[in-house]
This record gives sequence, structure tokens and C-alpha cells, in this order.
Amino acid sequence: MSSKQDTKRNSLSRRQFMADSARAACGVTLAGLGLSLYGESAKVHATQALRPPGALPERDFLGACVRCGLCVRDCPWDTLKLGRMLDPVATGTPYFDARDIPCEMCEDIPCVKVCPSGALDPALEEIDDSRMGLAVLIDNETCLNMQGLRCDVCYRVCPLINEAITLEMQRNERTGAHARFVPTVHSDHCTGCGKCEHACVLEEAAIKVVPHSLAKGELGSHYRWGWEEKDRAGGSLIPEALDLPDRMPLDGGKL
Repeated sequence: MSSKQDTKRNSLSRRQFMADSARAACGVTLAGLGLSLYGESAKVHATQALRPPGALPERDFLGACVRCGLCVRDCPWDTLKLGRMLDPVATGTPYFDARDIPCEMCEDIPCVKVCPSGALDPALEEIDDSRMGLAVLIDNETCLNMQGLRCDVCYRVCPLINEAITLEMQRNERTGAHARFVPTVHSDHCTGCGKCEHACVLEEAAIKVVPHSLAKGELGSHYRWGWEEKDRAGGSLIPEALDLPDRMPLDGGKL
């Protein structure tokens, strides 16, 4: 009798052990899957986030940033914040939401100066040279200026007015009698500070700042702008077209 009880007890212990092991394995698998999905999600969203001035290219930035938070601490405008779980960036890395609080373009760039790892490039000395992102007029259908109204807010709040954003006059086809002033962003001057997006009067901003990787295309290395090459060379890179003499057959071309 005692032997049967021991056998039954051992059998129950084995089943319990197997069940606990299976639950533990499932738990570890689900946790790993969750972390993997979170990591992939962070990678997807990271390129959509705006980094502080002087941030290295995203991959290099993620490798260099030590998640110390000093740039966030020294930002006098509370623009920067650290990514948390489920935020659109890797946890512990700095970013900002231009619609919420834009970069105030501090001349002394305290966030860069305090960065201990070089993730924010110390070679950045002029804030106007920073490229946090690029403003893009996302929605022509809701932009008031595009409808022929005079809003101009994004243009007027731009720290580099008439350089980063200009107003280009076009004929108002809707009325046929007026002009409209189209906000036009110039990528060679726009710093991506986000003041235009922050100030847009619409419920959802028609102009938004996005990372350069999303806003700009990339010319293939085999392409050349002929007019630029010509200017650099001081003249055409190929011989002028041959001017062959115009001659007609003696019989006038008759068969």
C-alpha cells in the first residue's frame, strides 16, 4: 500500500513539474516575444522622432547615447524628454515633440555642451547649423494660406524668416482675382526647430517637422546635375555639338 502511494505521489510530482516547466517556458517565450516586438517598434518609430540639436545619424546616435539624461536636465525650456516604455523612441534616449514644445534655438546650445559621449556632436557651434529635422507642408487642403487666406503664422514665427520659410506668391485659381502666399520651406536653411508646427493655428498642424530621412530623397551617386557640374568646371564638360555642313545630294534627293 505504501509503495502504491509513493508511486502515485511521484507521478503527481512529475506531472506538476512538467506543468510548471511548460508554464515557465511559455512565460519566457511570451516575454521574449514582447521585448522583441517592443524593440522592433522602437526601431520603427525612432526615425520619426526629433532628436536634440547636433544628434548624430540615428544608428550612430543610438550607439553613442549613454541614456544619462543630462541633455534633458540642462534644456532650459523643458523641450527635451527621455523616452519611456511605449514612447516612440528607444527607452532612455532624448527627443522632443515639436507640436508640444519646440526647440528654442539656444545660442549656447547647452544640451550639446553637456553631452558626455558625443552623441550630440560637440562640433556644432552655431545653432543655425543644426538639422534636427525638416519642416514640410503636409496638408495643402487645410493650410489657410493655400486657400488664399492670410495666416502666415508659420512664416512669421520662423527664427530664420525669409531664409528657412518664404512666402511664394501664386495666382489664386479659386477666385481668379487674388493671390495666395504659399509657405515654402528651404531645406538648406531649415533647422527643424519646430516653431512653425507648434504655432500652426489649425487643430492638426498642416506643417510638420519630420526627420530628414523621411522628408528628403537621396540622389543616386551616379547622378549629376549638369548645370551644377558646368558651373563648377567653368564650362561644359563635353565638347560642343559638331556643326556638320548641310549638303544635299546632287540630284536633289530624288530616287
